[in-house]
Order: sequence, then C-alpha cells, then structure tokens
Amino acid sequence: MSGTSIPAFDKTIEKTNTWLARIGGTMVWDDPHKSYMALRGVLHALRDRLPPTEAVQLAAQLPMLIRGFFFEGWHLADKPEKYRHKKQFLHRVVEEAPWLQEDEIERVITAVFEILSSELGEGETNQVRAALPAEIRELWARPRM
Repeated sequence: MSGTSIPAFDKTIEKTNTWLARIGGTMVWDDPHKSYMALRGVLHALRDRLPPTEAVQLAAQLPMLIRGFFFEGWHLADKPEKYRHKKQFLHRVVEEAPWLQEDEIERVITAVFEILSSELGEGETNQVRAALPAEIRELWARPRM
C-alpha cells in the first residue's frame, strides 16, 4: 500500500500493482517496470486499433491510474489505425517495449488480454474483441463461462 491518505489514489495504486504483479508472474519477471512498459505497450496498441468510441468505453472500465497511461499520448487523428494482421499488432507492442524477446511478445499480449477479460464485464470484453480484426482477436481468448 502506498499510503497517500487519499483513498481513491491508494486503491488505484493497489489495483495497478496487482495488474503488474499478475503480468510479472505470468512472464516470470522480477521487474515491475518491465510489466508496466509491456502493459502500456499492449494497451496503446489496442487503443489505437479500436474505434475511438470503443477505446473510451474500454478506458472507463480501467482503474484510474491505468486509464491515465492508456490515454497518454493519444491522438484521435487517423484513428482507428487500419492494420489487420497480428504481425502488425505485435510490432506496435514492441515499439513501446523493444526489449521484449520474440517468445515473450504474444505471451505478454495474451496475459494483458486475460487480465482485461477478468476485470471487465463480459459485455465490454465482447465489444472490444468484436471491434478487432480476426487475426488480432485470436490473441484474446473468449472468456470462460
């Protein structure tokens, strides 16, 4: 716990740290900064591929701190980006986390998508998935019923 004496800040820091720990655990990373940069890279690649309205609806479901870096550097011009292939999505993630090893890229993307599935409602998860091209959607497993 951070102890800011502002409950909303403490809660979002705690939630963000939980997300980072989940990514670190999946990836077997001891460095929370790596988890942060990977999470940020995946979220930015996702944000930029979604129609702006869907990106905003997704962001509304995120913890406050994560929502902040989700929107960081976002420019609405020419959105959504039009790439349709998984390889292009992977490349976008690596642009923000260039130290990712080849065998880590898809794993970290699916780890972030799993967190989103567990934290978002089923309706929002299905809307976001449906807005993605088929090749990218394959990285995001359907929620377990």
